[in-house]
Amino acid sequence: MPVSDYLVTIGLEVHCQIKTETKMFCSCKAGFGYEPNTNVCPTCLGMPGALPVLNQYAIERTILTGMMLGCSTPPVSKWDRKNYFYADMPKNYQTSQLDLPLCIGGEVPLYAWAYPADCKVNADGPVVRTVKLDHIHLEEDAAKLTHYNGYSLVDYNRGGTPLMEIVSAPDLTSPEETYAYLKSLQQMMICAGISDADMEKGQMRCDVNVSLRPKGQKELGAKIEMKNINSMSAARRALIYEIHRQAEELDMGIAQVQSTRRWDDTLGESIVMRTKENAHDYRYHTCPDLIPVHTAPLVEKVKNELPELPDALHARLQSEYGLPVADANTLVGDFKLCRYFEEAAAGSKAPRKVANWVINNLTSVLAEKELTIASCPLAPKALAGLVDIIEEGLVSNNQAREVLDVMWNAPAMNAADAAASLGFKKTDTNALDAVVAQVLEENPDMVAIVKGGNMKLINALTGKVMKVSNPKPNPKMVTEIILARLGL
Repeated sequence: MPVSDYLVTIGLEVHCQIKTETKMFCSCKAGFGYEPNTNVCPTCLGMPGALPVLNQYAIERTILTGMMLGCSTPPVSKWDRKNYFYADMPKNYQTSQLDLPLCIGGEVPLYAWAYPADCKVNADGPVVRTVKLDHIHLEEDAAKLTHYNGYSLVDYNRGGTPLMEIVSAPDLTSPEETYAYLKSLQQMMICAGISDADMEKGQMRCDVNVSLRPKGQKELGAKIEMKNINSMSAARRALIYEIHRQAEELDMGIAQVQSTRRWDDTLGESIVMRTKENAHDYRYHTCPDLIPVHTAPLVEKVKNELPELPDALHARLQSEYGLPVADANTLVGDFKLCRYFEEAAAGSKAPRKVANWVINNLTSVLAEKELTIASCPLAPKALAGLVDIIEEGLVSNNQAREVLDVMWNAPAMNAADAAASLGFKKTDTNALDAVVAQVLEENPDMVAIVKGGNMKLINALTGKVMKVSNPKPNPKMVTEIILARLGL
């Protein structure tokens, strides 16, 4: 049977590191980029007799995440030990939550702009649909293992970092929806300041569960879990591969067995790791070192901290700044770029033009120089000043790109001074009018052709005026004067 004859059911387990100063159960620094094994202590290294202490801020951020996603928080939440023996967890168990997590239920909106660029989406509003959640629980992250040919290295800096596990219901139906789910969730985490959610840095990762069953069959097929998914596009590729693999085997009469597979993005295939793994395999039991958490005071504390979510931001960018939907899509998709734009647009008379310069010109220069918006040397107000001199007619868009280059290399210089350094100054309209009159008088043949209906020579006349003018005027202004003098 073709793949289209099967119903695809997908569920995700998204692991998201919470942005905190310290780890979940000790005072070691949490964060990315430190020298290996420098942010460790007896507690996160699992030394005998070292007792954990709860990170209240991490618990509050988890509850806030639940509020954003419409979850409920039970009155009491407790901690459990998930036992397994592996080098990434020196205690031989992970402190996690099993039956009384911090957040239950809820749903994740799939934003229209979060789908892959090559995927057509029909939506009346910003949210295409919502995906049901099962729960969100809080745990400690494992250490980072780096595998080489014949040996492995372990960095315990990451071990003990507060980690939310956001578990969806089996409510997704395609690789494209899965991509949108991850993108939407990432945007929400970043907007709320709960996590940087950088998948390249491992701050957000996911395990994908997928099963196939023939259309008309109510019972779900065998669940196949794929691990080692470290990007949205990788999740999409992994699902496309796995859906076709399962469909082919089912067509051949090969029954699927519940199993865990590792996705190898380099090879473009999934590889069996183990079969029939269930919760009881981990021998969960209540953690004896941590008392249950009574959540009511924490819920009360964070309920007024609900942030502006991506759909609200998307609507505000359009209503407050008059941006088209496409520009709002781009800015919501890059929260730091959006904040740069808003700072630049504050008080600007031309916020749409500011957005255009941020989205097109600024990002182009950043990409060329392999920089991010966080490392951009040009302050938002400086970019706004550049747009101002365009609006004032001091420079054209093309001239402004030259001005941008000067400002990039001299960030303290304002736009007007940078323009002056290139010979672009405020045009004396009377003097410019006289130059235009002289050029038209010296080129009667070209004037006659233009008056005869061939407008292509307007640019040539504009170029002649630009060539003899000093300082250099705005080409748009020159063209307007030419047209006015010719009565066109």
